[in-house]
Amino acid sequence: MARVADQTEGPAVVLERDADDASVAIVTMNRPGRRNALTVELKVALRDALREVADDTSVRAVVLAGTGKSFCVGQDLGEHAEALRAGAGSSFDTVEQHYNPIVTAIAGMPKPVIAAINGGAVGAGLGFALACDLRVAAEGATFGTAFAAIGLTADSGLSATLVHSVGASRAAELLLLGEPFGADKALEWGLVRAVLPPEEMLSGAVELARKLAAGPTVAYAEIKKAIAFGAVSPLPEVLAAEGAAQSRLGLTNDHAGAVEAFLAKRRPSFEGR
Repeated sequence: MARVADQTEGPAVVLERDADDASVAIVTMNRPGRRNALTVELKVALRDALREVADDTSVRAVVLAGTGKSFCVGQDLGEHAEALRAGAGSSFDTVEQHYNPIVTAIAGMPKPVIAAINGGAVGAGLGFALACDLRVAAEGATFGTAFAAIGLTADSGLSATLVHSVGASRAAELLLLGEPFGADKALEWGLVRAVLPPEEMLSGAVELARKLAAGPTVAYAEIKKAIAFGAVSPLPEVLAAEGAAQSRLGLTNDHAGAVEAFLAKRRPSFEGR
């Protein structure tokens, strides 16, 4: 079972390995007193931690979590107000410096990323969760966009990931009205894979990460790229990209070993190469 970061002041982001499977990394946002609101400190630490696990070939799956009662409630508005007073023209530099690199690191991670949503996932926090490949939520977790309420449009990729997840009509409703919704509705809409009791949510996410870490991680990386490309590309280009990816995967030890294992009626063992 993974350790949960202490709910006290400490590192803004805790990066650790699952005690039972060192190939699973847990990246935990650790500002529970602020509901993991995104200060510059937290954004920088999260960006750097995600880049670190992305580059670490010994990591085969990642869990993104938050301490306390919230997953992440989005931008810290107190800090944002200070930035606006100092100069509105530069107050949104954080989008390019922090938000976009964080989402790119999650979505472009060459390994599966699971969001463990313990509580509120709002604004950019929802964007980070939807950038992950799979999501597990705790009973009582809440979700919302919140941008229109402060006169803004979406960031963190939500204008794309929300549409891909729930369709354009519902995405428009969620972004324009900003009405919050609960874990049960998120499950009904397919935003989360499972809703678990709060005390079981993290262990459920880690168990899912362990399962994926034991799988064909090279194929997973190609699947992630294929989904992203397929969502925005014409069918002929999708077919060509799929064929090229299959050719690359056909040369891997994982593929050859899995075919032989199937013929021998035994469970395959994947090496990630």
